[in-house]
Amino acid sequence: MSNPNAAEEVALIKTSAGDMVVEFWSDVAPKTVENFKKLARQGFYDGTAFHRVIRDFMIQGGDPLTKDPGMEHRWGTGDPGYKIKAEFNDRPHRKGVLSMARSNHPDSAGSQFFVVHGDASFLDRQYTAFGKLMKGLDVLDKIAATPCKAAGESSPSRPVQRQHVESVTIVARSTVA
Repeated sequence: MSNPNAAEEVALIKTSAGDMVVEFWSDVAPKTVENFKKLARQGFYDGTAFHRVIRDFMIQGGDPLTKDPGMEHRWGTGDPGYKIKAEFNDRPHRKGVLSMARSNHPDSAGSQFFVVHGDASFLDRQYTAFGKLMKGLDVLDKIAATPCKAAGESSPSRPVQRQHVESVTIVARSTVA
């Protein structure tokens, strides 16, 4: 590890609904964790929205196109300009788990992530789980409960009122414990 304190780092995700704190699973998804931290340190996630919300399943964010309301028709397709290799592992997709969103291709994740809101075991070993909420389950519940409208798919998943990420910062675990 290039940074000996990296294992003690967590992500503080400030949202319009409150704060969430994520501990990382570098032991099972080291490249995914480093990619997320890199993007967070660059301010990549600041101002993005949770563009896909399905109660009892997940909330999805991390698309840079969501910074522009005029691009709503393309929300869900944005990335940082590159893809990362999947790091499928045995960590289960249960409530509070942070995982990478992707298209049908296993190695198509870039910046979009989701936080599981219910049991999503059908995603196990098919999506890269790379962390878990250590604080903020109430915020997850609040965002997941937001009313949604249809956004091109059969079930409504686009929040009627914008649910956004104010900032994602990487901080020492001791500062949020």
